[in-house]
Amino acid sequence: MVAYILRRILLMIPTLFGIMVVSFVIVQFAPGGPVEQMIAQMSGQNVAATERVTGSEAGDFAGQQMPRAQDSTEVSTYRGARGLRPEIIARIEKQFGFDKPPLERFVSMMWNYIRFDFGESYFRDISVIDLIKEKLPVSITLGLWMTLLGYGVSIPLGIAKAIRDGTRFDVWTSSIVIVGYALPGFLIAVLLIVLFAGGSFWDIFPLRGLVSENWASLPWYQQILDYLWHITLPIIAMAIGGFATVTLLTKNSFLEEIRKQYVVTARAKGLSERQVLYRHVFRNAMLLIIASFPAAFISAFFGGSLLIETIFSLDGLGLLGFQSVLNRDYSVVFATLFIFSLLGLVIGLVSDLMYMWVDPRIDFENREV
Repeated sequence: MVAYILRRILLMIPTLFGIMVVSFVIVQFAPGGPVEQMIAQMSGQNVAATERVTGSEAGDFAGQQMPRAQDSTEVSTYRGARGLRPEIIARIEKQFGFDKPPLERFVSMMWNYIRFDFGESYFRDISVIDLIKEKLPVSITLGLWMTLLGYGVSIPLGIAKAIRDGTRFDVWTSSIVIVGYALPGFLIAVLLIVLFAGGSFWDIFPLRGLVSENWASLPWYQQILDYLWHITLPIIAMAIGGFATVTLLTKNSFLEEIRKQYVVTARAKGLSERQVLYRHVFRNAMLLIIASFPAAFISAFFGGSLLIETIFSLDGLGLLGFQSVLNRDYSVVFATLFIFSLLGLVIGLVSDLMYMWVDPRIDFENREV
């Protein structure tokens, strides 16, 4: 076991390194880096990259902008930089670290990341870690409630389908969950808005935000109700697509256990079907489902929430990553990529260890990793 854990940990190093290398190389060929974003903001061509800036140096740079020299023949490598003095552009490059060659920048970045020093956002006057902490409540809300709702519905439904395997109930519920799995989450979100958020039908739920503007002034019980009122539609939109996997996994696990010899023996001893199901089958069938919970929670926590956050105006990690890519805020992009990739690799190892713990027959140690 110890040797297997050590091998997996050692394999995380080249995996994580490879992810960062590929991402860094791709970004080098992407047009419109942070220097171009700052130049565009200074010249009034684009304010998207700095619309949330507080205390940026953009104003300082803008104050030093000079008219285009009539006899200047120097051509800048940055689009929109004509009319800016070279020393101004050099200061912008130094601010973002682009005065160094790419290899040196990558090595310096990885050395800082190894020490968990993720620096500050290019266009926000805040450290990357503080920025992630600021967005965490929304992502925790979406991930936690999606997982609880998904497991709370899927496990009882999967048990009911296993008991009624092959019946009309099994067929039509399978059809419903598969259709829900096939529909994109953003399409379900739009449908819910049209139906229940002031679209063409009912105006029952709010359209945006995690809480109301007057949330802080409400009594504690109204704060809870207001919070639940706001997250109802986003959670439903995210959870519907996740019902199919856990439901079918639960059903198949129960069917596999029901067909085993110990169930036949329990029935022969005169135990009722309910006693057989919940006293014997349930404990064994739920092992793999419980073991898969960490991976499912992390998947719900970090994945698939971008469009939902955008549609419902929820300022979480998904929207942060999207805006950082658009604004070329590379410090946030690479830091979040590093953190989430590392966390994903660790959770993958934890999930495998949980599988081995709940079912000793599973032996990853004797397999080639």
